[in-house]
Formats: sequence, structure tokens, C-alpha cells
Amino acid sequence: MTLLQDRTADTDHPVLDVIAERWSTRVFDTDTPLDDAALLGALEAARWAPSANNSQPWRFIVARRGSAPHASLVDALGGFNKAWARDAGALVVFVAQTAREDGTPQRWAEYDTGQASAYFSLQAHASGLATHQMGGFDDAAVARAFDLAENLQPVTIIAVGTIGSYAGISDEVRRRESAPRTRRALESSIIVDA
Repeated sequence: MTLLQDRTADTDHPVLDVIAERWSTRVFDTDTPLDDAALLGALEAARWAPSANNSQPWRFIVARRGSAPHASLVDALGGFNKAWARDAGALVVFVAQTAREDGTPQRWAEYDTGQASAYFSLQAHASGLATHQMGGFDDAAVARAFDLAENLQPVTIIAVGTIGSYAGISDEVRRRESAPRTRRALESSIIVDA
């Protein structure tokens, strides 16, 4: 499989290769089985993400392609995500526990869960898996499908698997896959640097 173009980020300052090279594909191989060791390694990396007071507010729903949970998640995806994410080897929901069992709010739960998803994505990439994080889904439908308690909030769904062939992809997917990787300049993100 050949990429449409080099996807390595053109960074303003040096970063780790795993960061510069990681990108979010929409093209997954539907024939290659998911590398379970690589998936478990990515989940392990997520487990070791930092969290406020070591609260570890993240939970994971792992739904492998072909399973009923995978179909439920595909149904919950919004619009364009349904067209390509169904091909991923698995869909992993990152769920934040927003309050402790006694009802005490965990103010940083979604932030910490976001860190866990970033660790997952970087480890998956380093292990040869491709990922794509999605916010376009019906979180209430996910909560219903998996009978999540009120204090468990789906934050993101990550499609994970092996990059597929670009032969035969739709024009819309081809356009998005070949778009340049861009970020605003670092200086535009810094409010104060005293």
C-alpha cells in the first residue's frame, strides 16, 4: 500500500518521530486481522497516562470489527464517519468517569481521558497501527448501547487497525487523505511567554 503523499508533519521545532509521523487515516484494511498485542500495548500506554491525583478516570470499550458492539458503535457514528470507520479493526470508546461512586465530581476527568487517548494513539502508531479519533458520534446512543452509568461519559471513539489500500476509495476520502497536514504557527497558540 502506498500513501497518497508523505504524511510526516513539517514541524516548526524538532519533536519525537512518533509525533511527527502520526496522522489520522480514514482508510483501513478490512482483510488484515487486528494485531491484538499492539492493541493491548496501546491500551497499556493509555493506562499509564497522567491523571489528577492518580484518579485514572478513563474506561475503555473495545469493539472488534464483526462484533455486535462494533455494529452498535458504527450505528452511533455521525454522518461521514460511518462511511469509513466501520472498516477499522476495532473501535475503542474512551469513557470518562466524571464523578466518583460517592457523587464527588472529578473535574479533570475528561481532560485526563483525553491524555489517555493521546497515549493510546502514539503507542498504536509506534506499534504499526493506524488510528483516527472521532468526536462525531451520538454519546447518548453509546451510553444506552453499553448501559453506562450516569457518571460515565463517552469522550471520543478511536478507529484503530491497519492502513488499507487507497485503490477504490471514494473521492471524498481521497480528498481528505491527501490534504496537507497543517497547524497554526506555535506563536499563534502562545498567549504569554514571559
